[in-house]
Amino acid sequence: MFPSVLPVEVNDLTEPTSIELAQHIEQVEIATPLSDRPIPTTLVCQGAGAVPIMLLHGFDSSVFEFRRLLPHLASHTETWAVDMLGFGFTSRQVSPRFDPEAIKLHLYHLWQQQIQRPMLLVGASMGGAAAIDFTLTYPEAVSQLVLLDSAGFAAGPAMGKLMVPPLDRWATAFLKNPGVRRRISRQAYCDSSWVTPDAEVCAALHLACPNWSEALIAFTKSGGYNFLGSRIGDIAVPTHIVWGQQDRILGVKDATRFERAIAGATLTWIDRCGHVPHLEKAAETAAVIQAALFSSQSGSSTPSCL
Repeated sequence: MFPSVLPVEVNDLTEPTSIELAQHIEQVEIATPLSDRPIPTTLVCQGAGAVPIMLLHGFDSSVFEFRRLLPHLASHTETWAVDMLGFGFTSRQVSPRFDPEAIKLHLYHLWQQQIQRPMLLVGASMGGAAAIDFTLTYPEAVSQLVLLDSAGFAAGPAMGKLMVPPLDRWATAFLKNPGVRRRISRQAYCDSSWVTPDAEVCAALHLACPNWSEALIAFTKSGGYNFLGSRIGDIAVPTHIVWGQQDRILGVKDATRFERAIAGATLTWIDRCGHVPHLEKAAETAAVIQAALFSSQSGSSTPSCL
């Protein structure tokens, strides 16, 4: 029923969107210069359309973050949700590095081998910073950029200062604690009733993956995307910013900072919504992305990943 890459706890899922996404997860082998072996990379691809969408999740998360958004988008076009290098269920046992440069290189080779045409790139929270970094380096791969309560101006994870032995193991053990994860999830939503038992399973499934702690420590010690702030104004593709008006993780000031820094950027506020509009207000978030999609030029062919 579920792919073998997922731990046995996947059987605890109860919500239809979570079960549906889990059933469509697959792993593909992505060859990169990072290793002489391809990296088993976890993704979900659904839908058909000339302009593909790629979804990038946040810090210490996975493709399950898009379980409520992806069905809305896949009904209109080819939509990919990808576990970035060092995160989700993508293998942490092949690459020797887990830093922004390695993440970007891995994503580019995935794009080359699986998509091969300009895409609408969507990044949530830390995934927004990864999407910005990717767009600045590989503009030919990105037709439009959508940032969902994005990192980029904000500093990296606060736990970075703890990433020296033995505090590094203490920090990841703390982050793995179910109570801690529940508190973080409740803070991410405006309406904490969204933090259901199913949502807690989704948020914790990837913790069972080999080398979860090691990769998280390596990424955090790298400094994450702290270097990005001064380069945001260099983004040259059409950019759409979506922000929850009740974001208690990043606050709301960076929304207008992005709008001012990126030429021609649009900003859409989502009311009664926290840090995760793609989870809390999936239909409204999808409508913004679909409007951006329909405004782009479509080719004559209609590829499909089904």
